[in-house]
Amino acid sequence: MIRETPFHPRTSAANKTGLWSHWSGYLASDRYQMSDKFEYFAIRNSAGVIDTSPLYKYRIYGADAEGFLAGVLTRDIRKCRPGQAHYTCWSDDEGWVIEDGVILRHSEDEFLLTAAEPNLAYFTALKGGLQVEIEDVSDDYGALAIQGPYAREILSRLAPEMSEIGYFHLTPAKIGDIAVTISRTGYTGDLGYEIWVGSDDAVAVWDRLFEVAAPYGVIPAGQTALLITRIEAGLILIDVDFYSSRYAWNDDQRATALELNMGWMLRDLEGDDRHFIGRTAIEKEIADGSSRWKTVGIMVDWQEWARVHNERGLVTPKDHTPEHGGMMLYDDEVQRIGWTPSFVYSPVLQRHIGIARLRPEHAKPGTKVGLEVTIDHRYEVVDSYVSRLPFYNPPRKTA
Repeated sequence: MIRETPFHPRTSAANKTGLWSHWSGYLASDRYQMSDKFEYFAIRNSAGVIDTSPLYKYRIYGADAEGFLAGVLTRDIRKCRPGQAHYTCWSDDEGWVIEDGVILRHSEDEFLLTAAEPNLAYFTALKGGLQVEIEDVSDDYGALAIQGPYAREILSRLAPEMSEIGYFHLTPAKIGDIAVTISRTGYTGDLGYEIWVGSDDAVAVWDRLFEVAAPYGVIPAGQTALLITRIEAGLILIDVDFYSSRYAWNDDQRATALELNMGWMLRDLEGDDRHFIGRTAIEKEIADGSSRWKTVGIMVDWQEWARVHNERGLVTPKDHTPEHGGMMLYDDEVQRIGWTPSFVYSPVLQRHIGIARLRPEHAKPGTKVGLEVTIDHRYEVVDSYVSRLPFYNPPRKTA
């Protein structure tokens, strides 16, 4: 059965295209208007509102909650204080990443962990005799992301208490008389916040938000606009840029935190006394330098992109619809050195960009690589250059 989010009465009315995707069993709007560029530029120039309710949400609480999470999560949750949030991942015994997500710390012994895939049985099986409870509260809350340069100004008119929260911090607040939690988080690489609200109050919060936001040109944004922004922000997507190690068929489909550009989570590993799942394998990978890949950005040479199309008598395409697949990458000897699972024409950068997995020896920024594209049923290799991630990183995101 396809389910509807708590905001569906409003998202369905706003969706003029009738185009929907399935996200964790829920209907999610691909785009609301005939051109999703309106939604994309709302995010980059004003603010866009995205229904992120289909995320799985787990309430983890109890006297041993911190200790439990310290042993499961790859990033040290003990450094996340009440009122803060962490982007994190969790790995298996071999160091392969199972999944990533954001965890909100409400108090010393209460957390809310989000995930794209179901994880309740996995976490429950690990708790043993610890004093920790894990509840699936996915249906209890709606989540609404407001992302863009005017997000803070708009939300501060609704809930003044959130105007000073820092990057990846959170606060309880009220919108009218409705209790919510507002976190400074998101998946667009821009200044952004998420409102976490009880499902029964979701529509009322939507209405109040758009009442205040209308003068700013704020509109709902669908999945296509979100996916463009996440590639610009260098943010990885499960089942595209990596696969959960629990469901992968072989090691070629698996990846480690280091291979996924999450090494920053492990910078203080030498001073970290935790015995978390996957630690031994990760330490060996670091010591041996055995990472098979590095996750980096690539930026296509626009003149070469134009040339290979113009020589076929074609208008140079600048399609901003994200491509998720395996575009191969080659060195100067036309030896395969990696691939690009996420690729898009960035409207704000006006360049073709991709999130790539490359052999470490080819992953230095500025290195030329060949991107394989198909034109009129023929393979062409286009010059591209390795870039640091993220591609788009405005100061307002963390200011």
